[in-house]
Amino acid sequence: EVQVVESGGGSVQAGGSLRLSCTASGFSFDDSGITWYRQAPGNECELVSRISTDGTTYYADSVKGRFTLSQDNAKNTVYLQMNSLNGEDTAVYYCAAWATFSIASTCTGDGYWGQGTQVTVSS
Repeated sequence: EVQVVESGGGSVQAGGSLRLSCTASGFSFDDSGITWYRQAPGNECELVSRISTDGTTYYADSVKGRFTLSQDNAKNTVYLQMNSLNGEDTAVYYCAAWATFSIASTCTGDGYWGQGTQVTVSS
């Protein structure tokens, strides 16, 4: 069964850090790449970061310099290290494999999506 599962969300104070994990089963991230999305309450789905099959990474301007992707092939897991968090980072974070688009209102799309993990940043 093809599946992606996020973990690592939680509550943190502004300026703190969290590391999200996206673990795949039934396929290899090397074949799919991984995209991280997030959706804050009342906001549209936002593409946060992406690692492509050739290892190329992309970061939205809003997280560039604060968030970093890494990959553990042995664990088939992609990590999103999030530093210097602020209130605007509060959202449900989703990882998706083989995703080529997302629906702004629902933060779903093609490919395989996880169930999401909540990140809450308090001031």
